[in-house]
Amino acid sequence: MSHRIGIIGLMHESNTFIAEQTTLIDFENDLLLRGPSVREKMADSLHEVGGFFAGLQLAGIEAVPIFMARALPYGTISAETADILFERLLDAVAEHAPLDGYLVAPHGATVSANHPDFDGDWLTLLRERIGQTPMIATLDLHANLSARMVAACDAIVGYRTNPHLDQKERGLEAAALMARTVRGEIRPTMAAAFPPLAANIERQASAEPHWKPLQDKQAAQLALPGVLSNSLLYCFPYSDVPQMGSSVVVVTDNDPVLAQKLADELAAEWWQRRDDFAGKMRSVADAMAFVRTHDGPICLLDMGDNVGGGSPGDSTILAHALIETGVKSMVILQDPESVHHAESLGVGHRVTLRMGGKCDRLHGEPIEAIVEVISLHDGKFEETEVRHGGIRSFDQGRTAVVVTDGGLTVMLTTRRTAPFSLRQLTAFGVIPEQFHAIVAKGVHAPTAAYATISKHLIRVNTPGATTADMVTLNHQHRRKPLYPFE
Repeated sequence: MSHRIGIIGLMHESNTFIAEQTTLIDFENDLLLRGPSVREKMADSLHEVGGFFAGLQLAGIEAVPIFMARALPYGTISAETADILFERLLDAVAEHAPLDGYLVAPHGATVSANHPDFDGDWLTLLRERIGQTPMIATLDLHANLSARMVAACDAIVGYRTNPHLDQKERGLEAAALMARTVRGEIRPTMAAAFPPLAANIERQASAEPHWKPLQDKQAAQLALPGVLSNSLLYCFPYSDVPQMGSSVVVVTDNDPVLAQKLADELAAEWWQRRDDFAGKMRSVADAMAFVRTHDGPICLLDMGDNVGGGSPGDSTILAHALIETGVKSMVILQDPESVHHAESLGVGHRVTLRMGGKCDRLHGEPIEAIVEVISLHDGKFEETEVRHGGIRSFDQGRTAVVVTDGGLTVMLTTRRTAPFSLRQLTAFGVIPEQFHAIVAKGVHAPTAAYATISKHLIRVNTPGATTADMVTLNHQHRRKPLYPFE
């Protein structure tokens, strides 16, 4: 008998501390696909959905593409947009029912104005539609896991790396579990545990030594008979929802008692080591002292303006500080207005621009300077290497590269674009090795790309919508008690 497995993705990382909402246009600008177009766009990707397709093909099982939606991290999804996404998803599911199973890719930290547990709610709606049909999910490592997500799924497989370089592998893992499930070889059962802590974003690089004891315990559990998968979900601190915090998932073969026992043990180990996951903050002043005394290139990771966490991408705080040092440096700023001014004059012309610092007052004042327009571009580029997010094609909109008289190079973009790829620079003639300091607006996601050219990577505790100092955020709905808040 040939099995048919549906493939669904609905992903957004929602920063509830950003006033503006994410709308349907944001999904249309990234991914909003249905039916065969899901296969056309995603099957060869390095994303977990690409892993679904590849894994099912390896298993000789038919993949049925149903629905895929994704938007760049930003504010809470509007209620209207959430309703439309739910309706389109369920309509697409109805078109293809019945199927033998579903591989699904929620994010795990999605919030809408009418669904604080957005992922738990759409997974529950899907479960109500499909009955006891197997459903296996992947989750971003930054998920804020909820009991509804766990109850809706037969198994959950979380990313293991940050930067997220293993997304396709996790999709392959989920597909392999699904193949064994529909063939009757296994019966996945799952349990979760919720230690009362939230790992600071600054401490969420999976390759750093403080994670190794937990990863070793994970590996030891996976070697036990009957254990199918286990995941550490670090948390996304910028979603003010009741499920915000770190969590653990363990999947076993028809042994819920063992799954809960192992999840509790892993959570207890994490709690015992909680001090290792409190942020270690470096101020802007300390970062500038480092810049002045060390050779470059130095990549300054702008944690307060982390585009991958929903921030606007126009913070000027580090750029202003670098101007004071006098070193040759560069920064990328989302600033459609300045792009338009540069384009209206053309390459080689000089113009006074007020760059960045326009979205709000959290991210610094605009840089006002006379600049020379060095180059103009359409903003499209491709990444062929394995990088955070598994994204190959990028479009940051019309782009201008300008240089101030003081030696600061500014790439001005029309669209917010997370710094996941060095091609964001090199595709437009910017050679990163020529700079003493480069600002990358992220925490861990940029490192997979920027480590290849940087002598040092420095995480800087800048203010902003994604400040690493999460205890300063005005959470009203998070879990309590929760370390380090309590």
